[in-house]
Amino acid sequence: MNEPRNDTGSRLGKTERVLTLNLDGEYYALDIFSVREILDITQITRVPQAQDCMLGVVNLRGNAVPVMDLRRRFGLPRGQRTVHSRIIIMELANGQETHLIGALADAVKEVLELDASQLVPPPRMGTSAPLEFITGICRHNDRFIIVLDTAKVFSVEEIAAMPLGYA
Repeated sequence: MNEPRNDTGSRLGKTERVLTLNLDGEYYALDIFSVREILDITQITRVPQAQDCMLGVVNLRGNAVPVMDLRRRFGLPRGQRTVHSRIIIMELANGQETHLIGALADAVKEVLELDASQLVPPPRMGTSAPLEFITGICRHNDRFIIVLDTAKVFSVEEIAAMPLGYA
């Protein structure tokens, strides 16, 4: 999509609504329009031979929804589950079909509206998420927020190819 950009490569004249979350002390953001709901930690049923970043499945009103550990997806060590840990249920479109996948986060913070013109490309080093997963980075209230590319982090094709890939 060709959107007007400023000289730093940021989009002009748009705001982005995002859900902010915490992983390993860093702030990340997901497109709010992909988020279906947020669950407290519940029983996650392990599935044999699932990839390391796939924790298993949760029961969501009778449906088995695969759950991904975002820490492991980004190459971080597994974290402790706490009272703040949440499973973010994402709704992803793949052509005519819609798929659900859960994402385990250390904590969910808030919904923000970010000025897209403040979004800059990520630095070439110093981020825990692979660069292809990052839309950009911005400052908000004296902290950096890494805005994730939901379609790449939760690639339906890539997840479907994983042993637990029936998203």
